[in-house]
Amino acid sequence: MVKRVIYIHGFNSSEKSYKAVRFGELMANYDVDYCVPRLNHEPLQAILQLEHLLTPDTALLGSSLGGFYATYLSQRYNLRAAVINPAVAPFNLLAPLIGRNYNPYQDYHYELNTSHINALKALYVPKLTSPELLYLLQQTGDEVLNYQHAINYFSQCKQLVEFGGDHSFVGFERTVNSIVEFLKLPKIN
Repeated sequence: MVKRVIYIHGFNSSEKSYKAVRFGELMANYDVDYCVPRLNHEPLQAILQLEHLLTPDTALLGSSLGGFYATYLSQRYNLRAAVINPAVAPFNLLAPLIGRNYNPYQDYHYELNTSHINALKALYVPKLTSPELLYLLQQTGDEVLNYQHAINYFSQCKQLVEFGGDHSFVGFERTVNSIVEFLKLPKIN
């Protein structure tokens, strides 16, 4: 039985993202420990932060780069995960951003370099070994990521694909019941 849910935010985001906060509000009806860590921009540090929070009864919810991390952790530790407009190969997307960056949600400057890109490549799962543990929520209007990459990569997984929308996943609240059901979250008695 799931006792902890970890929300994994995306690149240049924070624990205060709309989906993280809104899902947390809805978790008040469930008997789970809900965690939303503020992740380091360095991929290996972010994974270590997340691994430190994992228990065998953890489920994951990740958005964008957080979906990439959730996929890696799901397959490595045999955990259920829902991924929202996930980055499939973020090393390709972030390579052009090498250099000085600013995270406005965490209010700090940092340097993105080739070691970060290489770390993301090392975390890539080329073939999903347990696709039944993953639930893809994808909108075709995602202006940041190519939605077809996710649909193809997660082809053997449960999928909810909606026409239109955007990278933020418009109407996220409509999907919460299906996420809760997939993650098998226990309601408070």
